[in-house]
Amino acid sequence: MPKIDATLALVERVQAVAGTLTATEQKLISELLKAPREVAIGTSSEFAARLGVHEATTSRLARKLGFASYAEFRDELRREFLKVADPAERISATLTDARAQGFLPLLVASEIAALSGIADHLSDSHVLEAAEKLDRHRVFIYGQGNAEVLSVLMERRLRRLGIDSHPLAGSRRDLAEQMLTLSQHDTLLIFAFRRQPPDYEQLMQVAADTGASTVVISGTIGPSLTPSPDVLLSAPRAGMPNSFQTLTVPMAVCNAIILALAERRGPDALAALDRLGSLIAQFEG
Repeated sequence: MPKIDATLALVERVQAVAGTLTATEQKLISELLKAPREVAIGTSSEFAARLGVHEATTSRLARKLGFASYAEFRDELRREFLKVADPAERISATLTDARAQGFLPLLVASEIAALSGIADHLSDSHVLEAAEKLDRHRVFIYGQGNAEVLSVLMERRLRRLGIDSHPLAGSRRDLAEQMLTLSQHDTLLIFAFRRQPPDYEQLMQVAADTGASTVVISGTIGPSLTPSPDVLLSAPRAGMPNSFQTLTVPMAVCNAIILALAERRGPDALAALDRLGSLIAQFEG
């Protein structure tokens, strides 16, 4: 088991041992990141009960993450996730009324809570780091299932900034052909939510072999992905425990990256947008 640097944040600790996590430990990590405050104020047995596992499992996970005991692990959770005047907690107080009012108010309250909680998991430094990696001539984009929507969004918005974007889709043979020209000057952008995508490892290996940069936008599964990307932007997609998970949070992350990219590219981005405006006018007559 690798020795864990005591100065690392929780997500970085998970990434450091991701390859050694059992299936149960991966589920515990995902559950933790869905509701970090609840786990932080609860006991080891309460954390274990969330998945119906033995309490010893949570203690082993704490030690694997480099903590001497579960108590030390919980102390770190409290330092990272229990903040004063937490907006998500304020939103939570309105949910009882929202349930009485109907589905839409409940969903809106949950989405606001999820968006308010992004800052617990990501900072502007993560966004700027992702923008730096995506500021390339070409970006290859992979997302399956619901993530395909975000793949299309990023493909279009990157193209509008003058970045040549390539969606990755189809069979494994198709993916192999599409990755054929990937080089050290390119970036691979992957979306991963409920579980590690079936082709994730192969795509990351090709990126490593060619020297391409890698960026992953994910839900709570992010820290457990193996191999780890160069830049990981991981945040829960639901605002409340067991609530409906939507694409609002990762879409907000995508939009933040695009804004950072536009700022980073400066005149080049504006020139590309001006050119787009001219082309649209030309095509629309």
